[in-house]
Amino acid sequence: MLNRGIRILILIFVISLFFVMGLNPSSGEEKGPVFDVITIDAAITPPIAKYIVQTIDRSSNEGSDGLIILLDTPGGLDLAMRDIVKGILNSPIPVIVFVSPSGARAASAGVIITIAAHVAAMTPGTNIGAAHPVALGGGKMDETMIRKVENDFVAYAQSIAKKRGRSEKWVEQAVRESESITAEEALKQNVIDFIAVDIKQLLEKMDEKEIILPLGKVVLKTKGATINQKEMGLRGKILTALSNPNIAYLLLMIGLAGLYFEFAHPGVILPGVIGGISLILAFYALQTLPVNYAGILLIIFGIILFIAEIKIVSHGMLTVAGIISLVLGSIMLFESPVPALRVSLTVMIPTVVVTSLFFAGVITLALKAQMRKPVTGLEGMIGEEGDAITEVHKDGKVFVKGEYWNAFSRELVEKSKKVRVIGVKGLKVEVEEAESKKEE
Repeated sequence: MLNRGIRILILIFVISLFFVMGLNPSSGEEKGPVFDVITIDAAITPPIAKYIVQTIDRSSNEGSDGLIILLDTPGGLDLAMRDIVKGILNSPIPVIVFVSPSGARAASAGVIITIAAHVAAMTPGTNIGAAHPVALGGGKMDETMIRKVENDFVAYAQSIAKKRGRSEKWVEQAVRESESITAEEALKQNVIDFIAVDIKQLLEKMDEKEIILPLGKVVLKTKGATINQKEMGLRGKILTALSNPNIAYLLLMIGLAGLYFEFAHPGVILPGVIGGISLILAFYALQTLPVNYAGILLIIFGIILFIAEIKIVSHGMLTVAGIISLVLGSIMLFESPVPALRVSLTVMIPTVVVTSLFFAGVITLALKAQMRKPVTGLEGMIGEEGDAITEVHKDGKVFVKGEYWNAFSRELVEKSKKVRVIGVKGLKVEVEEAESKKEE
């Protein structure tokens, strides 16, 4: 009986030990490979670059066997693209770029990101190419500078292609001639490694493929791999949304309008708070985008002209000039060949119209307030009518607005006649006969 009790205690101890160590009696089966998957379907901006680099580090720290990037991009900013490429080239785990789904593209910066991957793949019906560098942020480059930028970018792209064993010749054509090819042509010209209809087929095709990581050669084990879909966090989504030129433009206009309204009507508070927050968010967005600062200056100058309209009588000329400045600034604000990095006309036109109407409305209200007849104080007495209590000439009394006033007149006004106030001097009002005024 004692031996039986001892055996039960030993069994309980062993089972408890398995649980404490995170084991179970059937743990003899090996854990299969795990690949994280993220989706990039936007222009390449600093928030996108930061998200990709951070995901590579996180996947590596969590023990993932690799990271698959589903890519669909029209291109983006050079510096953001280079940050992504550095993150991929120095990644301790395999990074697979898969241009997907059908209809997607890897254009401009997307080309370099794709060829930098340890494994590059595309879905049928996708395309890659058009990687010619362009001048961003306004200004034109002369021929010498264009050649320098182009040659630098070609050398950069070819060095990456050589490192990954991909076609250096086609990469040069994509940069110099903006050549774009289909998935089938890309596979034929050794630009990518595989064509696959989905992630499952891609994992099957790249099983046993040898790649080179910073620590040396590695053979991929992807058969039966588990897919771990990763979503961008709320913070990343907010920063990515702010990097949208349309959002940045709207925030800039709302911010300027809010502050203008607060300055025109001090003490309202809410428009000023909203305007301040919007401007701060707009400035964050603008530093992540290809901004032409001449555009910003024109927009600000337009606001200054609207303010000047209140102070200077220009019969609307300053308002017209402000609207023209606002339109030109909006057009020039973002200069990029990538549509995703420019303000859409469907956003710009309504915004300019609404903003112009807003400023015109505020200006009209301000001018009406300035021209409105005073209704309080001594100035509010002018134009009011009353009755002559006594005869009024050099002296006399009148009854106006329910009060008795000492009064004087340039012409004799008889008692009980209707009078009109035409001026105020000290505590005496100057009046004239109201009936005689009407007869004139």
